[in-house]
Amino acid sequence: MASSTTGAGGAGGTDAVDLDTLAGIERRLLWLSTRMIDAANAGRDAGDGMKVGGHQASSASLVTVMTALWFAFLGPHDRVSVKPHASPVYHAIMYLLGRLDRSYLPRLRAKGGLQSYPSRTKDPDGVDFSTGSVGLGAAAPLFAAVVRRYVDAHFGPRPRSRFIALIGDAELDEGNIWEAVADPATAGLDNVIWVVDFNRQSLDRVVPGIRINQWRSQFEANGWHVEEAKYGTALSACFERPDGEHLREWIDAMPNEQYQALFGLEGPELVEAFLDGAPAEVVGLLDGYEASEVKRLVTDLGGHDIASVLRGLRACDAAGRPAVLFAYTIKGWGLPLAGNPRNHAALLSPAQVDALRAEMSLTPQTEWDGFADGSPEAVLVRQRAELLAREPAAPSARPVVPVTTGFAPTAPTSTQEAFGRILVNLSRDQSVASCLVTTAPDVATSTNLAGFINRMGVFSPTRVRSWHEDPVLRWAEDPTGHHIELGISEMNLFLLLGQLGLAAELSDQVLLPIGTVYDPFVCRGLDALIYGTYSGARFIVAGTPSGITLAPEGGAHQSTITASIGTELPGLAFTEPAYARALDWLVCDALSGIAGAQGQHARPGRESAYFRLSTRPIDQAPFDRACERMGEAVLRRAVIAGAYRLVDAAAPTAEGRRGIGRSRSGTPEVTLAGSGAVLPEVLAAAAELTEEGIATHVVDVTSMDRLYRGWQGALRQAVRTATPPAMPGSLRAAFPADVPIVTIHDAASHAMAWIGSAVGVPSVALGVDEFGESGTLPELYAAHDLDAGSIVNAALSALAL
Repeated sequence: MASSTTGAGGAGGTDAVDLDTLAGIERRLLWLSTRMIDAANAGRDAGDGMKVGGHQASSASLVTVMTALWFAFLGPHDRVSVKPHASPVYHAIMYLLGRLDRSYLPRLRAKGGLQSYPSRTKDPDGVDFSTGSVGLGAAAPLFAAVVRRYVDAHFGPRPRSRFIALIGDAELDEGNIWEAVADPATAGLDNVIWVVDFNRQSLDRVVPGIRINQWRSQFEANGWHVEEAKYGTALSACFERPDGEHLREWIDAMPNEQYQALFGLEGPELVEAFLDGAPAEVVGLLDGYEASEVKRLVTDLGGHDIASVLRGLRACDAAGRPAVLFAYTIKGWGLPLAGNPRNHAALLSPAQVDALRAEMSLTPQTEWDGFADGSPEAVLVRQRAELLAREPAAPSARPVVPVTTGFAPTAPTSTQEAFGRILVNLSRDQSVASCLVTTAPDVATSTNLAGFINRMGVFSPTRVRSWHEDPVLRWAEDPTGHHIELGISEMNLFLLLGQLGLAAELSDQVLLPIGTVYDPFVCRGLDALIYGTYSGARFIVAGTPSGITLAPEGGAHQSTITASIGTELPGLAFTEPAYARALDWLVCDALSGIAGAQGQHARPGRESAYFRLSTRPIDQAPFDRACERMGEAVLRRAVIAGAYRLVDAAAPTAEGRRGIGRSRSGTPEVTLAGSGAVLPEVLAAAAELTEEGIATHVVDVTSMDRLYRGWQGALRQAVRTATPPAMPGSLRAAFPADVPIVTIHDAASHAMAWIGSAVGVPSVALGVDEFGESGTLPELYAAHDLDAGSIVNAALSALAL
C-alpha cells in the first residue's frame, strides 16, 4: 500500500485510520462471512435433502467496501441498504460491533436464525432496509431520502443522514432502478450514495461488453455525480511509469469477458492471454515482471483497495447531489473461486475452508472469535461501535385520528368521490392534517385528490412558480405542500409509500401516507408493494377505479385479480366497501392503526391498507336503513370486521329451520353476499327473490380479507390444539346458519368462493373470470353474470344444491 493511514472522512470518521488495521478487519470479515455460509451447508443436516445455499463469492466481492464503510466512513445517523448476497458480511460486521450474539453466526438460513437476505422485520441486528428482490434495495434509500427531505421541510431538520445503497452491477439491468433515478421527486438529493459492486458477473454469465460508459451517461443525464474506484494502489503506481498510460488504455478497452478469463489462468499462460493483441508499449512495460507479479498487478482493483474506496466515498459525499461510486471488484475476492464465471452459488470444499482458516491463523476452537483485547483491530472496532451507536429518538407526537369524519352523503355517491371528500375532511383536523401526505403516479386529479391538493398544496423543496392559473385545481408547489407528485411509475409509487410508511423508524416522524393508483396497475407495481409490506411499512393505497364496472375503458383498464392480491398479501388489509359512510369508518380506522393507536383489527406488528374503489355512484339509502336497524356503533364494528347484514329477511332462527335453505314452514331461504360496486344488482335480485317467496338476506362484504383471516385463524387454532374449530364472530353475525350463499363480486369469482365453505353451506360464486371489454355497464354485467337476473338464477342453483 502507498501509505499506512488514510483520512477516514465522512460524518463518523476519525481524522486518520491505519490501513493495516482496516486490512486486518477486512480479512476477518472475509473469513466470518465465508464460514457462516459453509456452516449453513456443511455443518447442518436439515434432513430434507435440500441445498441450503448461500453466496460466498458475492459476499467476498463487497468485503472491502463494507469494511471501509462501517469502520472508517459511516456516522450514527447514516442508513445503509446491503445487497442481498452480502448479508453474511453485514451480520459479521454487526457481530464484531457487538450488535449480534455469536450464537447466530452458524445459524444463517435457519429458522429463528439469520435470514438469507437482510430483513428489517426478521433479522435480529437492526437492518435498515430489507433487500432480496434485486433493484428494490437500491431504490429504497433513494426514496427514504425523499421522505427525509419532506420531514425536514415540515417538522424541522433531523440530524443529517446519508442514505447509502450497496448494489450489484447486474441490478442495473432492473428497470425500476432507472425509473427511480429519473423521477423528478428524487432529483437534487445531496445525501444519497450508491456503491455499485462492479464485479462484472451476474448469476448466469459475465456481464457482456463494457457497460460502464452507458451507465455513467445515464446517471449523469439524471443529474448524478459519478465516481470510480477502479484501480488499486499498485496498479495506479504502474500507470505513473513511462508508457503506463498505454497499460491503462489497454485495460480500459478490454471487454469484461476477456478480463474475467484471466482469473482462471496462472503463470506464462496468464501473461500470454493478457498481452494478446496488446500494443508494444504494454508488452515492453511488463517485460521485467514475473508472471505472478503480472497477475497481482492486473487484478489490483480499486474496489479491494480501502484507500481508493474511501477516496471515492469522500468525493461522493462532497458532490452536493446524488452520487454513485462504481467500485471495481472481483467476485470471490480472496477465495479459491475468485473470478470463476460459475462461482455465483459455488461453495468452498471442506479442504479449502480448512486452508483458509489456517491462512487466517485461526483454529476450529477460535474461528468465531473477535479480535484479541488490546489489538489495533479490537481498539478500532470498539471505537466504531461507540461512535455508531444510535441514541433512541424522542418519539414524535402521534396524531389522534377520529373514528369518523362525519361524511354522510344522501345523494348517490361513488367510493372514489367519497375517498376524496374524506381526505378533505381529515385535512381540516389540524392534529391529523400535519401528518397527512399523499402521492400518486400522475393520476392525482383522476383519482379525486384534487380537493386535498387544493387545501394542502404540492410539495417541492423550493417554491415553483406557476405559469397557469387553474380555477379548479390550485397546483401550488412549495416546501409546505402535502402531496408528492410522481411520474408514471407504479413501482415508484409503492417504493415511496413504503418509505413514507417507515418515516417513524428512519426519520423519527410519524406520517400518515396515502397513495392512489388506477387499480389495474396495482399489478404493475406489485413487487414494490410486496417489498413495502414485507419491510413492515404502514400506508394506505387506494386502487381506483376498478373492475369491469369501468365499462367503457375496456379490458386493459378493468382489473379482475387485484382483490385476490389484496386478500392474500401479508401485512395488508384489503377492503372494498360499497357505501360512503362505511368507507369513512374504514379509512379512519386504518389511519388510526398507522398512527400507532390500536385499531380494532390491528395485527401484532404492522399493517397497511388497500382500498379497492369505484367511480360508480351508488344510492346510499340502503346503508342508512341498515344503520337505523342495527345502530351506528354496532354497524361500524361490523363494517370494520369485514361484513354486515345489509338486508335481514327476518327469517326463523337456526333452531326453527328444517334443513339447509328452508325454514320450519318450508320457506326457501338464501343469502346474497356482495362486495363493492355490484350491490345495486344484488339488492335488485334480492327484491325479485323476495317477491317469489324466497326469504333473501343481503350481506355487504366490506373486507373479505378480514373475514378470511378470521376463518383461517380459527381453523389453525383448531389444528394446532386438536380441538373442534369455532366459527369467527364476524362470520356468525353476518351469515345466518344453514342458508345457501351466492357470492357476487366485480373481480375473480374465487376471491369470495371460500365463504360457503367457511359457513358450511352450498354456495355459488359469481365474478369476472375472463378479460373484460368495452361496453356499457349493463352489457358487461350481463356478460359476466353480475346482473340481477343472473344473480336470481344463481340463488335458485344454490337452493337446488
